[in-house]
Amino acid sequence: MERHQRARQIFTLLCAGAAAGLLSCAAGQTVDSQNAADEAGARKAFLEASAVFFHPRCQNCHPKGDAPTVGNEGKPHPFNVKRGPDGKGVAPLNCAICHRDTNPTGGPPGVPNWHMPPETTPMVFQGRTPGELCRQLKDPKQNGGKTGEQVIGHISGDPLVLWGWNPGGERAFPRMSHKDFSAKMNEWVKKGAACPE
Repeated sequence: MERHQRARQIFTLLCAGAAAGLLSCAAGQTVDSQNAADEAGARKAFLEASAVFFHPRCQNCHPKGDAPTVGNEGKPHPFNVKRGPDGKGVAPLNCAICHRDTNPTGGPPGVPNWHMPPETTPMVFQGRTPGELCRQLKDPKQNGGKTGEQVIGHISGDPLVLWGWNPGGERAFPRMSHKDFSAKMNEWVKKGAACPE
């Protein structure tokens, strides 16, 4: 009896694996509903979080090209500022020349180590679909070699990311709170980090 139960467990595991590969087992097994729910839950969590990635506070420093944009409208950055190899601008227009450690009452916003992603991993948000952005965030070749947990660490604690919810001046901040954004991204990773199509 015990041997029969063990054989049945192994068969069930093999069927679940085949079902996950969009195959079906001869015994009529289907995709495990818990795994399907987790994938669907991961996709849903990422779609909800993507509203933050597509907000001007993120997109301005994650542009399609090598020039950051500014403001709530994503206007071209004054003075023809460029990314530079390390993401900190091209001398003499390095980011830190104008962007200091805090937000001033007027003028350029600030937080320590103000910069864009480097040339080697530009992490483009502008013009991406949620699925494209998701796959980019998961790809170590495009995200600076980060694991899912390290991506979460970046969005949860990096002062530059946190600045998005304290941008100063008349700058709009994302409608989703940082706490909710972080929770959605954690949910996405915990449920397997499936991406929207």
